[in-house]
Amino acid sequence: MNQADRIALLLELIAVDTTSGRTEAQRHLQGHVAAELTQRERRLNVTTAPPNEYPWTLITTRSNGPNLVFACHVDTVPVGDESQWTNPPFSPIAVDGNVHGRGAVDMKGGLVAAAIALLEAAALGRAVALLLTSDEEIGSLGASDASRSLQDLDVGAVIIPEATENQVITGHRGALWIEATAAGRAAHGSAPGLGENAALKLMATLGRATTGLPIQIDGFLGAETWNLGIIQAGTAPNIVPDAASAIIDMRTIDAGGQLLAWWQSQPELESVDVVLRLPALRTDRSGEWVRSLPAPVADTPATYFTDGSVLSQMLPGIPIVVWGPGSPSQMHSLNEHISVTSLETATANFRQTVRAWL
Repeated sequence: MNQADRIALLLELIAVDTTSGRTEAQRHLQGHVAAELTQRERRLNVTTAPPNEYPWTLITTRSNGPNLVFACHVDTVPVGDESQWTNPPFSPIAVDGNVHGRGAVDMKGGLVAAAIALLEAAALGRAVALLLTSDEEIGSLGASDASRSLQDLDVGAVIIPEATENQVITGHRGALWIEATAAGRAAHGSAPGLGENAALKLMATLGRATTGLPIQIDGFLGAETWNLGIIQAGTAPNIVPDAASAIIDMRTIDAGGQLLAWWQSQPELESVDVVLRLPALRTDRSGEWVRSLPAPVADTPATYFTDGSVLSQMLPGIPIVVWGPGSPSQMHSLNEHISVTSLETATANFRQTVRAWL
């Protein structure tokens, strides 16, 4: 597959709207990738998710030994106000050395580079696999189902081709999302003293969190953070809210137990429910395989979480790195695009890596 073919494949993938939650579109895209690869290389096996699971597809070479696994999610974040895009997000174009469209960087560019490496591995008889997952952006839901399929696969290492400017990254913080709810008593807005305002109770807790949360700091992963992402309260201006809720995104250096306990201890809250809990990812950057990779190893973590959080739980002790084309600044951005040069660098790096695999 030459450069023109690689760009054409990337354009095809971007043109499919695989926004998180669009289950059938993600299943279709995974099938399209599998069909494209098996048409070009017969020495591949394809396993897909059963209908009751989030879509995942595992494509393996017919070779013995520990597998090098490329793990790629196929979903993308929403485009937002499409009228603000210079070019329609699902009508991708290649111009001036860049490929433009939603998902170009996050992470269909990395998927294309990994797919090329898989073809090379099959031709050389290397044990390499491509794992396609779904709904990573909303909690690595596809990876949670797909990870069980790896229990029967001999795995030696994992590469997650997210955007890292082609630097090897060996970790990232975990994620703990909670929904905090306060309860009150409804009353007419003209007589608020007869009610109990749930929104004000919730706001009191949120204000306290700015200085009260037991934030931890790790020498490599950095400081834990929290973000108020969604807040809901009230039904009309003239009614005292009897319920209020907030969804909070915390990035953690461990499982987030101390943070969760803090929220649960707040007297204004009626309930605290865990929406998402993913552990941090850590891989020894001094390990032999990591040091053998044909790219610099970053001394800082990724700022975002990846499917590596889920996969690391199923594959304890297996090195997992985040390493792929494109700039992290383009992830989730307006007018998302990836440099063809960066994509070609990743393709060359991955091909070299599979050639050296075991």
